[in-house]
Parts: sequence; C-alpha cells; structure tokens
Amino acid sequence: MPVDTAVLPRFSLRAPLVATLAGAVLSLSGCTMFGGAKDPVVPVSASPDAGAQTVQASKLQKFLWIFSPYRPDIQQGNFISQEMLTQLKVGQTREQVKFLLGTPLLTDIFHADRWDFPFYLARGDGELTSSRVTVYFKDNKVEKFDGGNLPTEKEYIARIAGPSKVASKQAPKREEAGSASIKITK
Repeated sequence: MPVDTAVLPRFSLRAPLVATLAGAVLSLSGCTMFGGAKDPVVPVSASPDAGAQTVQASKLQKFLWIFSPYRPDIQQGNFISQEMLTQLKVGQTREQVKFLLGTPLLTDIFHADRWDFPFYLARGDGELTSSRVTVYFKDNKVEKFDGGNLPTEKEYIARIAGPSKVASKQAPKREEAGSASIKITK
C-alpha cells in the first residue's frame, strides 16, 4: 500500500515533538525527588532516646508535587503518645501493656521478652514522621522501656488534620451613636 507523500512530511515533524512532550510529562509526573535517590526517611532503628523524628520535604519536592499524582497519607504501626507512655510503669504485666499501647507490631521469637512498637506516618506532601517504642520484659513484667520524646495526642491530631480552627467568640454588638432600639414588653 503506497504512503501518501503529503502526509509523510507532517508526520516526521510531529513525531519528535510528541515524543519529547510525552517524555517530559512522564518524567515530571513520576519524579518526586530531584538530585538522586536519597532516602529522606529516618531509619526506624535510630537511637531509642531520639523519640519521634520528622523530616519535611524540600521546597523543590513540594514544587514537584504539583506535577505528581495524588498521594494519600500512609500510617503504619501503633501511634503511641507521650500520655500513653507516662501510664506505662515498670512491673506491669503483658496484658496491661497490651491494654495501654495496643498489640505490638513486632514480636520476635528470638527476643521473646521484647515488644517493639514502630510508627511511621508519610504525609502526601512529603513530610515523614517515625518513632519507636520498645518494651522489655523480665518474668512477664515490664523491666524497662525506651521511647524518647514522643508527641502528645493534640500534636499528632494537629499534624494529621492541620491546625485547629477555633471559633472566635464575637462580642455582643454595641449600638451605634444616634441609633435607637425599642424594647416592647407586655
């Protein structure tokens, strides 16, 4: 089947333009980091006294998020607040710890007397928060626990939902000079 020569020159000009445009769109839509594959996540195996660690996205990453698809917030593990950790005491049983902190995410058969509660929150905007609480048992009672400086429940809710919008109470309106109000009583 012969190819029409009038179509061929237009096709040869459009093909590189379309390919370049498609490549640019695909590279920007899938690009979440610039400058290499650096892992901004703080490893969960960081020092136990460090507490909750937050890494925020750079300005360039925030700019590139405009071109990327929707990214939902991802929460993994048990969130343990500072209030929950203050209720944990040495000498409590495993059942009491499970009631306070929830079921441990990591239980190891090689370390049966240790429960790990890692937590990881990846916001859609690139902000990463991670923490780890470790509880050590001896004779099925709490011997010690590590958690560090954890956020309070209010700080955690503010991080997820954003700053709270407190309704400001308006003062009652005062009457303007020169206006009159009439009160009718029966």
